[in-house]
Amino acid sequence: MKSKIVWNITGTVFGLGLLLSGHAWSQQASGDAPQTQNEAAAASTVTEAEKERIGSIVREYLLANPEILEEVQIVLQEKREAQKRIAQRETIANAQSRIFTTSGDPVIGNPEAKVAVVEFFDYNCGYCKRALDDMNAMVAADPELKFILKDFPILGPDSQKAHIVASAFNNLMPEKYRDYHIALLGGPGRADEGRAIQLAIEMGADEEKLRAEMENPAIASGFGETYELANMLGITGTPSYVVGDEVVFGALGQRVLTQKVANVRKCESATC
Repeated sequence: MKSKIVWNITGTVFGLGLLLSGHAWSQQASGDAPQTQNEAAAASTVTEAEKERIGSIVREYLLANPEILEEVQIVLQEKREAQKRIAQRETIANAQSRIFTTSGDPVIGNPEAKVAVVEFFDYNCGYCKRALDDMNAMVAADPELKFILKDFPILGPDSQKAHIVASAFNNLMPEKYRDYHIALLGGPGRADEGRAIQLAIEMGADEEKLRAEMENPAIASGFGETYELANMLGITGTPSYVVGDEVVFGALGQRVLTQKVANVRKCESATC
């Protein structure tokens, strides 16, 4: 239906264009092409009149078939999304090491795994809390998979402070980070500095050392790197993922992410 409507309106305009061109050509062929300034002006007037006629026909067609405007908008949106995906793939290809290198980024799952799901998350994101079970189930079912966690605190000062504490805890006690992460993200209430510090102490962190590590400039630098990557990839919300050469937005569930991982493995063994 969409193709038929588009071709109908295109054909109408094209046909009228041919008619107009034929009129101008016949003038020249018969020797009646305008020679004087007045004649040229007259010909120009005819041309504008034909243009107005075409415009009138197009307008009447659109008024009679307004659904075409919705369909054109859908096509435009699809085109923009396709262009966005191409740009994202190019960005991922050019920033492989910055996205998939785990130096400084916490890892859940097998650190040596070749396939990674990179997650941009915020400790106060409700959808990230829901997606936590997806990550746990996937790494439990797939020993050759890892999640690389990108601290992306975008939900206010509480989130920023909670992420600072979590990063400091990871620097001091990386062997306990997974349990800490699950407890902080999966726990009730809002994550803030006080709650994050209390949880770290309960899990064995020395408060004095923890607070000192929170001042480590590398933590703020790491956040800045994540913000820059997110901007390059068009990521504005959480959770968002990078799987292979694709950016995945939202908590789409374990089934979708597992299929994305399967696609990556398929591409490793064949040409995509």
